[in-house]
Amino acid sequence: MQATYHKYILNFKRPSGTSRGILKNKETWFIILNDNGKQGIGECGILRSLSIDDKPDYEEKLKWVCANINLGLEKLLSEIFNFPSIQFGLEQAFLSLQSQTKFELFPSKFTQGEKFIPVNGLVWMGTKEFMKAQIKEKLTSGFSCIKMKIGAIDFETEMELLTSIRKEFSSNEIELRVDANGALKPKEALEKLKRLSALGIHSIEQPIKQGQLEEMALLCEKTPLPIALDEELIGVFSETKKEEIVQIIQPQFIILKQV
Repeated sequence: MQATYHKYILNFKRPSGTSRGILKNKETWFIILNDNGKQGIGECGILRSLSIDDKPDYEEKLKWVCANINLGLEKLLSEIFNFPSIQFGLEQAFLSLQSQTKFELFPSKFTQGEKFIPVNGLVWMGTKEFMKAQIKEKLTSGFSCIKMKIGAIDFETEMELLTSIRKEFSSNEIELRVDANGALKPKEALEKLKRLSALGIHSIEQPIKQGQLEEMALLCEKTPLPIALDEELIGVFSETKKEEIVQIIQPQFIILKQV
C-alpha cells in the first residue's frame, strides 16, 4: 500500500468572524491511499487558530503517517491520538479504500438522493449590516434553522437581530440557535441566557470559556436555555476524562466534531 498527502486551500468569499478571530480561508489536507489498483481518499480538515491540532509539526505528522502506512489503521490511530483531524482523515481513507466507490462510505437513501439531512444556516459574526444581510439570505434560501455566532459585537445589537427574526417568524417556523464560542463572562452569562430564552432560542453552544467546570456545571443547572458543550471537549483525548467532564457539567447537549 502507498500513501500520499496533498494540501488544498479554500478561500472564503467573505471573511467570517467568530469570537476568537476572523477566518479568511479553510485549510484541508487529503490523504490518498493506493492499494492493488484501488484508491481511498480521506479529508483532514483543520481550522487554524481554532483546532486543537493546529501545531507547527502538522505536515510532518502527515508525512510520518504516509511513510508508515503499512503499520495499519489501529496502530497509526494510537500514534496520532493528539491529532484528531488526521485521525479522522486516515480512518476515512481506509473506509474509502474498502468501499465499492471511494466517495460513498456508507450507502444510504441520502447518498442515493432520496432523503436529505437537515442543516442550519450559519450566520457569521461581523457588523450589524453584514449579519443582517446573512440572516435575510438564509431565510430567502429556505433554511428552517438558523445558527448565529454571538460575542464579537455588542450583545444588545445581537439581541436586536435575533428579535427581528422572531418578530417575523415563530419558533415553530424558524428554529434559532446561537454559538458564543466561550465569549460570555461567567458572572453575566445566566442573565444573558434568560434574555435569549425569551426569544425561544433552541440552545446555545459553549456560553463561557472552556476549563471552568464548576461555573459551567452551575450554569447548566440553572439555565433556562439548553447548553451544548463544544470547545469544552476539544483537546480532551482520554475517554475517561471526557466522561468525567460530562458527568461534572451535565450539559443538555454536546457537539461532536473532528477538530
